[in-house]
Amino acid sequence: MEMNYFADRICKAVGKELGKDYEVKVQQVRKNNGICRTGLLVLEKDGNTAPTVYLESFYEAYKNGMPVGRIAGSIVRIYRENPVKGNIDLEFFRDFGKLQDRICYRLVGKKGNETLLEGIPHTDYLDLAICFFYAYYSDRVGEGSILIHNSHMEMWHTCTEELFRLARVNTPVLFPWKYGTLWEIVREDIQAGQEEDGEEAALQASVPDVIPMRILTNSKRNYGAACILYPGVLEEVAQRMGGSFYILPSSVHEVIFMPHDRMRPEEALKEMIYDINRSQVEPEEVLSDSLYYYDAEMKETRLL
Repeated sequence: MEMNYFADRICKAVGKELGKDYEVKVQQVRKNNGICRTGLLVLEKDGNTAPTVYLESFYEAYKNGMPVGRIAGSIVRIYRENPVKGNIDLEFFRDFGKLQDRICYRLVGKKGNETLLEGIPHTDYLDLAICFFYAYYSDRVGEGSILIHNSHMEMWHTCTEELFRLARVNTPVLFPWKYGTLWEIVREDIQAGQEEDGEEAALQASVPDVIPMRILTNSKRNYGAACILYPGVLEEVAQRMGGSFYILPSSVHEVIFMPHDRMRPEEALKEMIYDINRSQVEPEEVLSDSLYYYDAEMKETRLL
């Protein structure tokens, strides 16, 4: 069964189980790097907010023998455990004055995002692109983001330079940067999950600090690679690391720093980035295949 036919069957099964008070439909969602995913939107009648459940993992489960009815039941359970109810008044989005303190930026690769970048305001950063979003928050639906398009910028009578000026101030405040060893970053996730001390010790032993690398991300672990843009961050990292360092684009969510070592071939680092992007990173989360270098003396980042 092809994905389109599978998605149609799931859509009908979920709609039947939820009943006439809900509208269920299939939608192709374009993600980062030109990746398209098949999503199931569940919209309550008279509402304008619809959570999206992506179907790729369910499709794999179906191909491995899980019945359509069981899959539909799982999706309904996910929706009911994470309901999004009511309406969001989006009229506020027309008033730029009400938005300015939550305009933020993120980093994406230019390669693979050519079509996306044609329709959104952005500015180049080496072989990457800085794009902008509105960091949404509501007591009803929680946190979210709205990608800013050229049409929004025209409606607001603003420009890319103004968006960047605002984002440069807002993003470090709303998404503070986090820096540490792999274990330090992982430990925060463990503590948030309230694992037992014995489990924590076992995990610490499995994450040795043999390679002197450090990780930079943000407090949300979401598009944290943009932290390299924060004013003063790379200068502080250079002080902590004792000099210049390499920047490895782990994903759009974080970057890895490694101290400059003339004994470490740069070509080997580039090859490692390439291999990891294809074996350990989701396609839509890849930032770049490139290696970058921060020169502590010149206080500049360059593409190698």
